[in-house]
Amino acid sequence: MDHSRAPVLEAIQRYRERGHLSFLPPGHKQGRGTDPRVLDIVGRDVFASDIILMNGLDDRQMSNGVLAEAEELMADAVHADEAFFSTCGSSLSVKSAMLAVAGPGEKLLVSRNAHKSVVSALILSGVQPVWVHPRWDERHHLAHPPGPDQVRQAFADAPDAKGMLLITPTDYGGCAAIRTTADLCHEHDRPLIVDEAWGAHLPFHPELPTWAMNAGADLCVTSVHKMGCGLEQGSVFHLRGDRVDSKVLQARAALLDTTSPSALMFAGLDGWRRQMVEHGKELLDRAIHLADQVRDELHGVAGLRVIPRDGLVGPTLADDQDPLKVMVDLTDLGRSGYDANEWLREHQRVDMGLSDHRRMAAQITVADDDQTTGRLVGALRALVEHIEELPPAKPIALPAPGELELEQVMLPRDAFFGPAEQVPAERAVGRIAAETISPYPPGVPAVLPGEVITEAVVDYLRTGKAAGMFIPDAADPELASFRVVAR
Repeated sequence: MDHSRAPVLEAIQRYRERGHLSFLPPGHKQGRGTDPRVLDIVGRDVFASDIILMNGLDDRQMSNGVLAEAEELMADAVHADEAFFSTCGSSLSVKSAMLAVAGPGEKLLVSRNAHKSVVSALILSGVQPVWVHPRWDERHHLAHPPGPDQVRQAFADAPDAKGMLLITPTDYGGCAAIRTTADLCHEHDRPLIVDEAWGAHLPFHPELPTWAMNAGADLCVTSVHKMGCGLEQGSVFHLRGDRVDSKVLQARAALLDTTSPSALMFAGLDGWRRQMVEHGKELLDRAIHLADQVRDELHGVAGLRVIPRDGLVGPTLADDQDPLKVMVDLTDLGRSGYDANEWLREHQRVDMGLSDHRRMAAQITVADDDQTTGRLVGALRALVEHIEELPPAKPIALPAPGELELEQVMLPRDAFFGPAEQVPAERAVGRIAAETISPYPPGVPAVLPGEVITEAVVDYLRTGKAAGMFIPDAADPELASFRVVAR
């Protein structure tokens, strides 16, 4: 295929050049009605490119195939049979993928390190999760994707499961053994869905972890806005093989997707694909080099523990690791990642990604260069020099391995929609949760509807909140009380 083409971008350009006059949405009419004070900040071109798809970028019957051609080019670029653009983020795409594989009351193997969007899909669909628990890294106190042994046991326990949802890479960059997991699923003639939201860049460089479509996965979801150059909410789901019916997938997606998709997001996805096919190898060469260089420079900074490029990989740990995630551990400085993140934003105007009780992470992408990574290194050196300005890390009651593997006694849907009550934290132990509670980022629920709340998880969440953990979805943001299934 001709990957110098970018059908969505070309359609936007044609629309402008031909001088179309619109009497349909969007009501700002390519920015003519937009408050000039808005245009002064975000620019007129944003609104000039915000064009409806039907009777805008394409005709009333979509006969020019603008979106279809862009999706076909994306599929060809990443070795998928089909690709579908989404402007509602991978939070929607992963829901569509799950609904295409399992329905109400049916079982689906699901990595327990799933994002809260996966739990939302379980609540909406009534699918019964069979949790496949992640591998626990005691040294770094974090979870990696489940390994083949855990998947094999899960199929033995639930041979009627309709398939599996695997999350890889994690927000920390740890990756699963996708090919072996896919083989296990296919032995049972079941599809493997991969939530690869953090992996949009993986198809375009041989040094990066294996891309799901190249490793036998049947359906894969990516967030191009995370590690790629798409706009926020730009997502793609990719299909390969015949274990998932394409028409069923499209019908399930139509239940959730917007009927007013953003041409801006489509254009970002289209342009990213063209850029990666034409220049991805060289751009990612540079990004990988920059990430290695940052790790090398930070390695000599007293007090900072830099996680090596393969520091999360091992027989009972992750199977691979994304080298573009640069992680620093602050344990030797006695400070939390929460406080360090805020100090860097306030004093250095440097915004980090993931931060937790002891770490921070920076993602290096094709957008970075020596100047941006130099500023990152300088900011972290300044942090160490001014470390006394930060309060000592507050203690968190970190659970022992296995203590966050709560017992699921009700379907998430039944617990979420059933009668519920708010009870004080000390009375929540032993009760069934009716809400999702997700430390964010990475947004992996510590508690989800239908699980039995334990003293260990209550202590972890409450001490975490006091130490700076951000928990946006709890009914009581202070965690003085928990929402539980009514007796």
